[in-house]
Amino acid sequence: MSGIWGKNLKLSIFGESHGKGIGIVINGLPAGLELDFELIDKEMKRRLPGRDNISTKRKESDSFEIISGYFNKNTTGTPLCVIIPNEDKKSQDYDKIRELLRPGHADYTGYMKYKGFSDYRGGGHFSGRLTAPLVFAGAIAKQILMKNNIVIGSHILSIGHVQDDYFDLAQVDINTINKINTKEFPVINEEKGRKMIELIQEVKSEQDSIGGTIEAAILNLKAGIGDPFFDSVESKLSHLLFSIPGVKGVEFGRGFEITKLKGSQANDQYYIQNEEIKTYTNNNGGILGGITNGMPVIFRVGIKPTPSIGLKQKTVNIKAMENVEIKIDGRHDPCIIPRAVPVVEAVSGLAVLDLIMEHGGNFIG
Repeated sequence: MSGIWGKNLKLSIFGESHGKGIGIVINGLPAGLELDFELIDKEMKRRLPGRDNISTKRKESDSFEIISGYFNKNTTGTPLCVIIPNEDKKSQDYDKIRELLRPGHADYTGYMKYKGFSDYRGGGHFSGRLTAPLVFAGAIAKQILMKNNIVIGSHILSIGHVQDDYFDLAQVDINTINKINTKEFPVINEEKGRKMIELIQEVKSEQDSIGGTIEAAILNLKAGIGDPFFDSVESKLSHLLFSIPGVKGVEFGRGFEITKLKGSQANDQYYIQNEEIKTYTNNNGGILGGITNGMPVIFRVGIKPTPSIGLKQKTVNIKAMENVEIKIDGRHDPCIIPRAVPVVEAVSGLAVLDLIMEHGGNFIG
């Protein structure tokens, strides 16, 4: 396999959920960048497991150690490597089910691809635990982008059937993003947020799980970034968004809803404001022909319910080749959406930074 992504900013993740640690190597960072560790710590804590009663009870500090690429408080321009120790492992929970294929997990597909040699504990390399190093790298990307006035923010759009308000596609601004970013449970509508939490607690009491959607916005991207076809902005973002475990769908702008409109309704008509070309609507999500048009880039990510649940399910014993039932013990999120919010922002930042570097962006200090 290859755990490498990127054209200009190259990422390589490593580790397993119950191994000694996980980490990432980042190639392509400019020399002379002083890292904002307060920002990195804040982003890591947003994803942290065990921080409330609607997430897994696994306790990880997600402390990190940079072992290369950073010297005298600045990046050196060489590959930056960080390691995050795994501190709270209960691998014995997986011993009794190591030959049972957990429904909804990558146990079967991983077994077939790696001929039974993959690490089965906690999902191994397939685990959402591997998103921690992505958040670390994404925090660096967001720091660089913010120096250039590019801001990324998101909110929980839905949990099950409970839905938050949508971003105003054409008018979402920095104040909206900043207000959401201060919230422990990031929603626009507080009442809808309370109902979401109640739903998560309900499915948790039933030993079940629930999925949902996240809506994200990237502000202040100039027009002209991206390429048509294979290196479109949608392609770059989707590539990394689909690398997040559990993501099953991505849509931009009005997404599938745009298919119900006539061309006269779907087209974003232009006007000039302060010598800048803008559009009255933003149905296309800030992207046309795979290239940014200067409007906010808006997209939504659909994430499936956590596959590990306490209810009995039908499965197969891969060694004995017989039908059996499985009941999964251990510590699992009844809903991974709240902890996925910073991951969506992180990979978006990495994709955008790679795109801008492709177009000659010069980021130092």
